[in-house]
Amino acid sequence: MDIDLTYCVVNNDGRDYLLECLAAIERNRAAKLNSEVLVLDNFSGDGSVEAVQKSFPGVEVIAQSSKAGKAANDTTLLKRARGRYCLLLNEDSEVRAGTVEALIEALESDPGAGAAGAQLFDGDGNPYACAWKFPGVKTALVGAAFLHSRLTVQSGGDETTRVNWVQSSALMVRRKAAEQVDWLDEGFFVYYDECDFCRRLADAGWRTLYVPSAEAVHHDQLATDLSAGLPRIVEFHRNRDLYMKKHGSASAALAVRLLTAWAYFWRTVASVAIPNAPTRVYWAHTRQALLPARGESIRDRVMAAAATDR
Repeated sequence: MDIDLTYCVVNNDGRDYLLECLAAIERNRAAKLNSEVLVLDNFSGDGSVEAVQKSFPGVEVIAQSSKAGKAANDTTLLKRARGRYCLLLNEDSEVRAGTVEALIEALESDPGAGAAGAQLFDGDGNPYACAWKFPGVKTALVGAAFLHSRLTVQSGGDETTRVNWVQSSALMVRRKAAEQVDWLDEGFFVYYDECDFCRRLADAGWRTLYVPSAEAVHHDQLATDLSAGLPRIVEFHRNRDLYMKKHGSASAALAVRLLTAWAYFWRTVASVAIPNAPTRVYWAHTRQALLPARGESIRDRVMAAAATDR
């Protein structure tokens, strides 16, 4: 039987979120499409695999024997998928009714589009930015002038539009387009992996779409305290620098580091006068933007844990 759509879910120790994600897929599954559901469990230690096997026996689970990065995990799922279209989801993403149909309709209507992203909502139901212009010196200048939300964000409005890149928390991919550009770049452990993917799609002649009629809730699991969140900040800035060096030049990467650090520095200064503002987090971003190689990233922590286990 030909498969139209593969739901591709990556799970990182998020059992309860994962079960809600799969329940949402079942509630809102496109009835007219032949589909399959794949879950890649990224070496979780919370019983996620057993919970899925018990509650969703029809779901195929790929249980990793060690942790890998987001790009590598999405690539594993895309290669395993049989569908012409693949919906990439985080375990903490929940598709709403009509989302799958809207994303596929957008791709069917534009044969030159390789990917289409949904409008994302936080856990409280508030929409947030999920499509942007590609990073570069110009967008960094915009950010330094604090005009990012006006001039860099591309999500918004009621019509499907062509954008530079979209967040992968609910991203529909035309599988043949992903295969043509050799999947996602595993050099990006997490963050900027989908940005790089959309950039390589664009370089190969494929478009990326933002589809506001497609909606998904993305529960934000990111830590706000520095003890848990600092490796994420390190990873974020390190991968933006990797993206800039890959698609630009060393001088452009340096300019982006300086401009980004400038913007975060003034956020730090302004936050001192604001009660309960995350001043220490802003300062961590300032230092990391300027010196992305410093500190311990998520990748570093995972690799260190793996070495200890051996």
